[in-house]
Amino acid sequence: MEPKSHWENVYATKAATAVSWFQAHADLSLRLIAETGASTDASIIDVGGGASTLVDDLLARGYTSLCVLDLSAAALNAARARLGRDAEQVRWIEGDITSIALPAHAYDLWHDRAVFHFLTGEAQRRAYVAAVLRSVKPGGHVIVSTFAEDGPLQCSGLPVMRYSADQLHAEFGAPFTLLRHAREAHQTPSGKLQQFIYCYCCTRAA
Repeated sequence: MEPKSHWENVYATKAATAVSWFQAHADLSLRLIAETGASTDASIIDVGGGASTLVDDLLARGYTSLCVLDLSAAALNAARARLGRDAEQVRWIEGDITSIALPAHAYDLWHDRAVFHFLTGEAQRRAYVAAVLRSVKPGGHVIVSTFAEDGPLQCSGLPVMRYSADQLHAEFGAPFTLLRHAREAHQTPSGKLQQFIYCYCCTRAA
């Protein structure tokens, strides 16, 4: 099954609150975003944001320039429906982050919880990193979270990569300065614990 078909099927057959990666509030992501010092008018993109509640909480905190990108139209529609009229304040993009052409130097902050670890091919990962470098402003902030070294081997029936903080930073390379990393023990809706690693970097200033 093609990746898009896979994710459309996931969100067509499960409630957004039932998928293993669901968080009522993305607390660690919110703390790291706050730590960047980004102003409320900073341009923020949530890659693979889908039906995540992160956008709800960012809107509630007064952020005004938000973009959510996901491969699944069904996931984006779930978030739109949940937000109601507030969805009009967000730019929604349906697309594959490894191939979509995002505008150059458009974003002050890039956030991704649980997309990068699905990129098991080296070419996919290179394309992802190239997209970050192209679309994040020089000196911008990048927060990426994946399964940690002791995290699951699969998610949603798909193989995944697992990383230590150093391994994850190494995938992005010298243009990214690692400022902080953190671990999270995520409890799934079914009660299982999954170990995540978060890396917060900044890109090289112009």
